[in-house]
Amino acid sequence: MGLGRSVVEKVELPGLVLRRAAVGGMDNNVYLFTSVGGAQLLVDAAAEPDTIEALLDAASADAAEPHLQYLLTTHSHHDHIGALAAVASAHPEAAVLAGDADADAITAATGVPVTRRLRDGDVLALGDLEVAVIGLRGHTPGSVALGLAPAGAPAQLVTGDSLFPGGVGNTGRDAGRFARLFADVVARVFARYPDETVVWPGHGLPTTLGAERPHLAEWEARGW
Repeated sequence: MGLGRSVVEKVELPGLVLRRAAVGGMDNNVYLFTSVGGAQLLVDAAAEPDTIEALLDAASADAAEPHLQYLLTTHSHHDHIGALAAVASAHPEAAVLAGDADADAITAATGVPVTRRLRDGDVLALGDLEVAVIGLRGHTPGSVALGLAPAGAPAQLVTGDSLFPGGVGNTGRDAGRFARLFADVVARVFARYPDETVVWPGHGLPTTLGAERPHLAEWEARGW
């Protein structure tokens, strides 16, 4: 089975391979990280389970014994969970992860139990790498981002729908939700990670914190 138009990126990092595919009508990004030892983290089984399986098949070349360790959902919105049930069923060995405040909604929508509920500051072990869990409240109450810091390479952030090129995620024009998300993004992302950090959003192309940092005051002033 070929991946067709859905193959958009493969990035080789020290001790880690990142593959990215865009799926579904909203071009959601699915991310697959494969450690040098074969442990894998799949982020956002959004749609097109066949495409996701083909992505996993393609990653068989990235390590001697690849195995899906984590199946993580960044937040509960419908366009990020469409293939979760199918992928979880096909890979019962994978732990299903989601932010604590979104976990019940994800299970209610998909029927998939969340086996680990994530909170800001949690750490996942992916082979020899540590994956930081970053809570970014506002787009949804339990949205999470992930931070990986491969040795000798820029840090990599997977931000779901909480941070994009050009601004933070949609908060429905709700001033309180925006203030919460903006504060989390500033304190938990921009204050902790350097400019060369690569940001992989839930839709669209990546950016860097350095490209976005000069616009923080503009985002705060406009309120979205």
